[in-house]
Amino acid sequence: MAPVSRGKLGMKTLHVGLGAITVALGVCLTEASAFAQAAPPPERSDSWSQATNITAVSAMGLVLVMPRVFYSDPEVTVGWKARWHLSALAPTMTLATVALLNEQVLKEKFKGYQPGCSEETFGNPGCTGYGMFSTPTFAAFSAFGQGAGVFLVDTLKWSGGRFNFGGFVGNVAAPAVLAVITGVGRTSGNWEEGGQVWGTAALSFAVGMGIGTLYGAMQRPECGYTGSLICW
Repeated sequence: MAPVSRGKLGMKTLHVGLGAITVALGVCLTEASAFAQAAPPPERSDSWSQATNITAVSAMGLVLVMPRVFYSDPEVTVGWKARWHLSALAPTMTLATVALLNEQVLKEKFKGYQPGCSEETFGNPGCTGYGMFSTPTFAAFSAFGQGAGVFLVDTLKWSGGRFNFGGFVGNVAAPAVLAVITGVGRTSGNWEEGGQVWGTAALSFAVGMGIGTLYGAMQRPECGYTGSLICW
């Protein structure tokens, strides 16, 4: 038998080594792919989803039904008065329309994926929606902003700086609590990430504050000469 040269033996050993490495890499990649496919979908809390929907709607409803509380002009009747205007539907419906537009259009444009999801996994179970902008968070914090805007105008413009505790609770404190619960619930339920929720919250509050301030300044809280509780 002819002796095998060292060069040929080295090349044969190198080929065997490369083949073994290739097989090992193939096995590792196959196992990684199988592990990725077998990974369970992200779990999201249905309880928190329902709870945050309720708190968001409650915040908007509270601001809608809350009457305008103001200190009446001395020329009319001195003292605190409360009036509810049908025109309060305008700012609330505006914010509700924006929330619906966000749910149907804006979220798909921004494509902020939910926790545990990515472009590759979108459409899989647990990854069928987007997290940014959060519609419940927008609804709750925009209502909070609307109430705060109306309260500030009623206090500074129509009440001459006089503070009313009832108006503060109904327009600011209670909506703020509902909004914070909504934001915390969205993150606790794993529906959105913290940055998505609180980024949405800041923008939503600013939008609501602007609309509430504009409405409060344009619509006088008194009911004209009727003095009725409800203003048509």
